[in-house]
Amino acid sequence: MANLKLTDVAKTYGGTVDVLKDINLDIKKGELIVFVGPSGCGKSTLLRMIAGLEKITGGELQIDGQVVNDVPPAQRGIAMVFQSYALYPHMTVRDNMSFALKIAKKSQSEIDAAVEKAAKILQLDPYLDRLPKALSGGQRQRVAIGRSIVRDPKVYLFDEPLSNLDAALRVATRIEIAQLKESMPDSTMIYVTHDQVEAMTLASRIVVLANKGIAQVGSPLELYQKPNSEFVAQFIGSPAMNLLPGTVTGTGSQTTIRMDGGGLAVSDYPSEPSDEGAEVKVGVRPEDFLEVESGAEHIYAGKVDITEALGEVTLLYFEKEMGSDPVIGKLPGIHADLRGKEVKLGATPDKVHVFRNGRSLLYR
Repeated sequence: MANLKLTDVAKTYGGTVDVLKDINLDIKKGELIVFVGPSGCGKSTLLRMIAGLEKITGGELQIDGQVVNDVPPAQRGIAMVFQSYALYPHMTVRDNMSFALKIAKKSQSEIDAAVEKAAKILQLDPYLDRLPKALSGGQRQRVAIGRSIVRDPKVYLFDEPLSNLDAALRVATRIEIAQLKESMPDSTMIYVTHDQVEAMTLASRIVVLANKGIAQVGSPLELYQKPNSEFVAQFIGSPAMNLLPGTVTGTGSQTTIRMDGGGLAVSDYPSEPSDEGAEVKVGVRPEDFLEVESGAEHIYAGKVDITEALGEVTLLYFEKEMGSDPVIGKLPGIHADLRGKEVKLGATPDKVHVFRNGRSLLYR
């Protein structure tokens, strides 16, 4: 399996329209890297550039130290699983999986061994003689993955492979992909998705793309717990992190913020004397809010408009003020009785994020 290195990679259409620029990324052997970002950010385009299906218009792509900008797709040692299964409907599962090996003129014994191995990994043994029309959507996607495995590529590329599946199948197939990665620990995989659950549960590292470049790279927990910007803070996590305006009133190893709504927040984020009086955004994830007693210091207070009782937790949607983002709290247990009531919320200092000019105080 392979190491990949992207250095100042860019994509421009027509010489004037920049889609991606200044992409610098090292992907190590055995990693499962997930590209996420809003629609149109270029994540699928970047994947196709790695595959050789889109021309790189700037920078350099290396696979195992070899520059492959002008190497044809078939010679890059890459296998790609697309959003659509793209199976041959008249061929059995066995024939679909073995077709590329037959084209490559592999011996029948090599083909049989590769197909049997892939089928065992993907639990497709009982279906090898079936046609695609006799399979479920999840099984068809496994066949598409198996077609890649038999080629024993250097790098696996997945372009939103679960987006065509219903919710239940998506969960089941996501687990199967995680198990597949565990069974192939040395395999290098790059996975594109718009689903945060897929990104958080599958990735070794997540690459967040935005504004034609990389917004942040890190492990799922790193991005969740220490986002470097307001954008990443709200993009990673569902419901999104709450961002509330305030003014810095105390600096040092902890930062104190007087909230515009009258509350007070204390954060473990360190600040400098120059931050005194600065307008900032206080970030608190919905699940990090704590209901506080009347009269106690709070970060936010508002009237609950809607409650969603999900069993183990209740989502509280507060009445939206003109020109502000909605505030959402997530409390353990069932709290349907809070609808229509005034509720005060606080958070421990280690759960309070602070952003100045869109950037976290942790990343100066």
